[in-house]
Amino acid sequence: MLLGILQAESTVHRKIALHLPRTASLDSKTRVVARVFHDLQLTSQDVLDVLLPLLPDGRLTLVMDRTTWHYGQTPLNILVIGVLLCGVVLPLAWTVLPHQGNSSGAARILLVARLLKVLPAKRWAVLIADREFVGKEWCQYLRWKGIKRCFRIKENTRIDDLLAKEQFQDLQPGEVRSVFEKAWVYGTWMRVVVTLSPAGDRVIVASDLSVLDTLSTYKNRWGVECTFSAMKARGLGLEDTHMTAPERLSRLFGLLCIVLAWMVRVGEAVQESDPPTLDNRGRKARSTAKTGWTLLSQAVRWGLDVFWTYLGLLKTAFPSPGEGKARSVSC
Repeated sequence: MLLGILQAESTVHRKIALHLPRTASLDSKTRVVARVFHDLQLTSQDVLDVLLPLLPDGRLTLVMDRTTWHYGQTPLNILVIGVLLCGVVLPLAWTVLPHQGNSSGAARILLVARLLKVLPAKRWAVLIADREFVGKEWCQYLRWKGIKRCFRIKENTRIDDLLAKEQFQDLQPGEVRSVFEKAWVYGTWMRVVVTLSPAGDRVIVASDLSVLDTLSTYKNRWGVECTFSAMKARGLGLEDTHMTAPERLSRLFGLLCIVLAWMVRVGEAVQESDPPTLDNRGRKARSTAKTGWTLLSQAVRWGLDVFWTYLGLLKTAFPSPGEGKARSVSC
C-alpha cells in the first residue's frame, strides 16, 4: 500500500490500485485499497510504532499547525503536531477536527497530552506555533507540563497592560526589539520579541527562549509548510481523496506520514553524501522530500537493487543535529 501511494502520487483508491502488484482486476484491487482504510485495526499507534524509532536522540523541536481543504462542500480540517527533521516537520500526532476554522484550546491540549504519552516532555526542546494557536488555558497547560513555547501572537494581544500593536510603533524594517523584561501574556510570563519584515508586516513572537533564540527558532515553523506541500497537491495528493469520514481520513493521513518519513529519510541520506545544488537564494534546488521521492520511485519502478538499501533506511533513525551518522534501530 505504501508503495502504491508513493508511485500514484494520489490518494484516489483507483489510482493507488493501479500500482498494486496483483493479477486481480482493477475493481478488485480498488476494493482492497478501500478495505485498508476501513480497517479498524489500523490505528495511529501503528503509525507511531514506525515513526518513533526514526527520531534521533536528544531534545526535539516540535511544531503545531493545521491543514484544511474542501471536498465539494465538505470542509476537511486536520490539526497536526510533529517534529522538525531535515527542514520538514514529520507529523507524530493529529486529529481530524469536526469543523472548519481554528482549533479550540481543548483540542490542542488533548493532542499534546496524547503525544506526551509516548514522547515525554523532557524530549521537547520547544513547541512552535502560529498566531491562531494561542489562549490562556492552552499556554498555562504547556507551562505546567514544562514545555517551552515559541508562538507568534496577534497585534490585539494584551502584553501587560497594553495591546501589542500599541508598542514599538516606530519600528523600522529589519529592526528587532524586545520588551526589556518578561511580560504577562496569556496568563503566563513570556519573553516578547518584535520585528518588521521588509514588506512592513509586524512579527510579534512570545516565547520562553532568550531574545537571540526567539526569532531564529520561530523561523523553523516554515518546515510544516514544506510538510503540507509534500503531502498535498505538490506531492502525495492528500487533497485528491474522496474520503470524508474522520476515522478513515485519519488512517490515510497516518499512511502518508510513513511515506513522507521514508522520502525524507532517503533524501537526507543521499544529500548527506551528495550535497544538492543551491539556487540564487542559497536554498536547495530540490527539497529533501522530493529527492527521496524521486529515488524511491525509480528504485520501485525499475526494480533496482538499491531499493533494499532504501528500505533499510526506514529502520534507521535520523542523525542527531551535528552528527554525520545515524543509529540502526528495529521497528
